[in-house]
Amino acid sequence: MALPDFLVIGAPKAGTTALHAALARHPSLYMSAVKEPKFFLTDGPPPARGGPGDAQTFREHIWRRADYEALFDPAPPGALTGESTPFYLYDRTAQRRVHALIPDAKLIVILRDPVERAHSNWTHLWSAGLEPIDDVVRACAEEERRVAAGWSAFWHYVGLGRYGEQLEHLYGLFPRDNVLVFRYRDLVDDPVATLDRICAFLGVEQGLIPEVPRENVTAHPDPTRRHQALSRVLRAGATLGRHLPGALAVRMVEPLERALQDRGRPRRPLSWDERQALIPRFQDDIALLERVTGKEFGDWLGPRDRSGGLMGDRPPGQRQARNGRPRPS
Repeated sequence: MALPDFLVIGAPKAGTTALHAALARHPSLYMSAVKEPKFFLTDGPPPARGGPGDAQTFREHIWRRADYEALFDPAPPGALTGESTPFYLYDRTAQRRVHALIPDAKLIVILRDPVERAHSNWTHLWSAGLEPIDDVVRACAEEERRVAAGWSAFWHYVGLGRYGEQLEHLYGLFPRDNVLVFRYRDLVDDPVATLDRICAFLGVEQGLIPEVPRENVTAHPDPTRRHQALSRVLRAGATLGRHLPGALAVRMVEPLERALQDRGRPRRPLSWDERQALIPRFQDDIALLERVTGKEFGDWLGPRDRSGGLMGDRPPGQRQARNGRPRPS
């Protein structure tokens, strides 16, 4: 069976795209050409409907087992194979599917300050014109309604950052020796040492990956009338696009996405008032995370002195263009 030896399973907006690219440079590792196949998220075809832009994302799922195994067929003899789908950590059913098919898999987990992660997630969808709410605190308040309406996991700004619950479930399936957990800041502040730690965990030679590529840096357009108008048109196009062939849907919205990104500035950090409004949504889970891991995460309950927005993941239906702007895939 051509199933992967290891998986980068989370969290979204915590550097998984950059890590995937870095690990692909190791001669003893083979990373799937499709970075985020999402195979374990469903037992069959993904849903056809969801939130804005979800239809295109669902079309990208590689859900047939033969197609999934084919991703790893080109691996050189003896190379360890892996893929990176950052929603596997969040999705408890996906965790069980992984365990059923690959019970000995090595799992890599990156944890980012959950408030910063939620803000980066919201910024990505806002900058792409898909998020209609121009305030991250109010957008988080909509989560329960969006979950009930079947919006995809990338819209679950709060749920995706409740790592204590996720790891508690994961450790009920996999031995702890099969799970490597580290912080996003480790990857940003000390990338070489962190990459060596990952290589040691996987059992391959250390010192062969010199850096983590800079990937998917999200711009933040101002909430101007132009942005609002373009976003409304893009969301309408995304809704129409779910009824069109994938390639045609992409061609329809791609010019709008480029226009939205043209005047974007770097992601602005959260204010302390915004952090104070969002921290209570994670406080109990941070306590659980500390109990589950035996490590301290209390710094996530205070103010931040830097944004930390260096690396992340793409919004639904988009891949990174050479010019640094996201574009549809």
